[in-house]
Amino acid sequence: MANQNAGRYVVRQPIKDLHGKVLGYEIRYDGEDSAYDNGEKGSQDHAVAGAVYNFLTQNTDRAFRGAIHFMNFTVNLLMKQTPKLFNPSDLVIQVDDNVIIHPLAMRFVERYSREGYKVAVNEFQFSPRYISILDRFDYIMINFRSTRDSSIRAIVELAHSMGKRCVATGIDDETLYQKAFIMEVDAMEGRYVAEQMFTAVHSSSYLQSNFFRLMVAITQDEPSVDEIEQIISMDATLTYSLLKIVNSAYFALRNRATEVHQAIVILGLGQLRQWIYLMGTDNSEEEMDESQQELLKLSFTRATFASELLKFAKKMPIARNDAYLLGMFSTLNHLIAAPMEEILAEIPIAEPVKKALLRHEGRCGLLYDLILSYERADWSAIGSLAEELNIPVDQLTDTYFRCLEEVNTIWQQLMEVSPGAAAPAENKG
Repeated sequence: MANQNAGRYVVRQPIKDLHGKVLGYEIRYDGEDSAYDNGEKGSQDHAVAGAVYNFLTQNTDRAFRGAIHFMNFTVNLLMKQTPKLFNPSDLVIQVDDNVIIHPLAMRFVERYSREGYKVAVNEFQFSPRYISILDRFDYIMINFRSTRDSSIRAIVELAHSMGKRCVATGIDDETLYQKAFIMEVDAMEGRYVAEQMFTAVHSSSYLQSNFFRLMVAITQDEPSVDEIEQIISMDATLTYSLLKIVNSAYFALRNRATEVHQAIVILGLGQLRQWIYLMGTDNSEEEMDESQQELLKLSFTRATFASELLKFAKKMPIARNDAYLLGMFSTLNHLIAAPMEEILAEIPIAEPVKKALLRHEGRCGLLYDLILSYERADWSAIGSLAEELNIPVDQLTDTYFRCLEEVNTIWQQLMEVSPGAAAPAENKG
């Protein structure tokens, strides 16, 4: 009997090169492993293919733009012409052994290749069947958890001699991570790889294009508080800096400010403008690198996701703005050179949020764990945590990708802002 819940969750996981740059994202979906199991004679494949195809039909144009996506295609997904939902420049078609041994499916793959799509083969083996068709693939995916070292070396050398790129998969711990470097693969994917995005960046810099938007907004004849709040709220370091200064001894507040809007009102546009100019002076020589940008984008995504999930979660001891800060501040210890305990001691956030970030405690801790589990594609944890929070599992994927669409849209606007946009600040003093 096919799994009725196949394809409930769809997530993205980063694939990074050896310098830590994100090469693309792998689209993973609940049920893909069992869909490749030939034991059920395709019934599982049909169930998963239908669910995934329906989801991609509604979300590809919105959520999967601006990056290369690697995705496993079963026989039925190929037959449904699912790759056509993507532009050739945005997709790498991944195929497994059951596609390779399926003559009709391979003809589909070859046709997609002629149309400009890149193709990757999963679980590549150093055997005649795989080597004979190596020329048809652009990427070779090597499972480092199950492939012998001697075979890995041979596969990488052969692939590179033919101009193919090798991606190490299943990199879930530091030992495998170091081995991938030694084997000279081109890129890596796995839980440990994703977590390396969180290797301490230790800089209080803010995204430059975000800062320029803020400069333009604050120097308007009639600045919009709503616009200023939106710009600050999507940047973890700006949010942290604003709350810290507003709650400093200088203002001596009776009740500490816990929201960006509240902080802006307390500071006032005049002092807010001075604070922004001061940051511009302090950081004028700094530029945010890609790792910092990825961390800020991740914090923005988590904040939006946490805030949206609070619409469904039951018996939560926090409001939506607290949930937003839970996600936004989850990466701060990698952006600021201090332990999380010290960072959180500097700003007033709800105690349940603090306990969640420090010790994963309480229902806020469950919400935080759900977000992290979703990023890791930990299917069993996703289901159990959602159930404990009374969040309908059928809402998770749609909510996640709506948040991703919002983040991508705003992020694209940010990246289109050039340094010249700050010019009005010089003219208005």
